[in-house]
Amino acid sequence: MRLNPFRAVRPVPELAARVAAVPYDVVNRAEAAELARGNPHSFLHVGRSDIDLPDDVDQYDPRIYAQAREALEGLVARGTLLRDPAPGLYLYRQVMDGRIQTGIVGCVHIDDYERDVIRKHEKTRPDKEDDRTRHVLTLNANAEPVFLTYRGRPEIDALADSTLGTEPLYDFTAPDGVRHTVWQVPDPAAFVRAFGEVPCAYVADGHHRSASAWRAGKELRARNPGRAGDAEYEWFLAVLFPADQLRILPYNRVVKDSNGMSPGDVLARLARVGTLAPADAPVPPHPGCFAFYLAGAWYLLELDPASIDRADPIASLDVSLLQDRVLAPIFAIGDPRTDKRIDCVGGIRGPKELERRVDSGDAAIAFSLYPTTLDQLIAVSDAGQVMPPKSTWFEPKLRSGLFVHELG
Repeated sequence: MRLNPFRAVRPVPELAARVAAVPYDVVNRAEAAELARGNPHSFLHVGRSDIDLPDDVDQYDPRIYAQAREALEGLVARGTLLRDPAPGLYLYRQVMDGRIQTGIVGCVHIDDYERDVIRKHEKTRPDKEDDRTRHVLTLNANAEPVFLTYRGRPEIDALADSTLGTEPLYDFTAPDGVRHTVWQVPDPAAFVRAFGEVPCAYVADGHHRSASAWRAGKELRARNPGRAGDAEYEWFLAVLFPADQLRILPYNRVVKDSNGMSPGDVLARLARVGTLAPADAPVPPHPGCFAFYLAGAWYLLELDPASIDRADPIASLDVSLLQDRVLAPIFAIGDPRTDKRIDCVGGIRGPKELERRVDSGDAAIAFSLYPTTLDQLIAVSDAGQVMPPKSTWFEPKLRSGLFVHELG
C-alpha cells in the first residue's frame, strides 16, 4: 500500500495538550462545549464547531461548516497551529493502563481505499458521510485522522524503534490518563518503502471519516481532471498501527423493556438457549457466552460450542450470536441499527454502567459481551463482508488536533 509524507499543520509544542481533543463523534454538543469551556485552543472548536453557534442551529446548517473553517484559520493565525516547512511522517504513541500502541502518521491514497487495499468492515450512514464530506471540502483539509491497522512487519517495527530514540515533539497526559507522545520521523523514505510491501490495511475506527475523505478527494479530482495522480487532495490523513498492539473492547447491549415478560419468564426462555447459571463475574470468560444483568443479579449464558459455525466469520461473532439467538427471538429486537428498544454501550464504561442502566429503570436487562478480536475483524474484512453494527470499541481513541492535512 502507498504511504505519503505530508506538510502537517500541528500545534506549537507548548500548546499541544490544550489543542488535543477527543474525536468529534464521541461527544455530543453539550459534552463538547463543556470540554472546550475556557479553552480557545481546543480543537473541538473545529471538529464540533456547533459549540460556538446558537443551540437552535441545525447540525447540518451551512454555518456549522463555515464556523469550523473560521476556527481552523483562527488557530493558525493566532500561532496555536504551525505549518511544517516540509512534508514528513510522524510516530504517535499512546499509553493506556500500561499498554502501548505506536502508529505511523501519514497520508494514504483514495484509490487504495476504492480498490479495497484499505479494507472496511462496517456500513456507513449517508447523513454522516455527507456531513464529514462537507466538513473536509469546506476546510480544504482532513481535520482528523482515520485509525487504520495492518499486520505488523519486523522491518517497520525496527524503523519505529530507531525513531523512538529521538527527542519527541509532544509528550503529555490527557485528562483521561492516556499519555500521548509524538516524534517526527527522520527518514520518511524508509517508511514509504517499507509500507510498499504491506499488502493491505484495515479501517479499525473511522469508517465515516475515511469514506468522506475518499468522496472529497474524488470530487476535487473531478473538478481538476488535468491533475489526476499527483494532487494533495488524492491523499487523506491516517494513523497506521500494527494489529498485535491493538485492543478491542466489547460493545455491550442494554434492552429497554422485557417484551412483556417477567424476570422469571426471561430466565426460562434463556435457559432454553444454552446453559444458564449465576455468574461469578460480570464479564464473559470466553467467546460463545454472555453475562447478563437482570433484576439485580448477574447470570452467565453458555452456548453449545458445537452449535457455532466458526468457519462463518459473521455468524460466529458473539454480537451475531446474541442477536440471532437472544435479542431477535426472545426480545423481538429487529435491526439493532434502528430499533429504539436497544442501546449499545462501549466497553470502556464497564459493567457498572450496565448495572446502573438496569437498576435505574432505564433498561430491563443488560448483556456483557466477550470482545471481538482483531483476527475476527480482519477475517470479516478479507471476506468482503460487513460486521454487525456496534461490534468493536477501540481504546484509546486518537486525539484530534495533533495533525491536520491540508488538501492543497
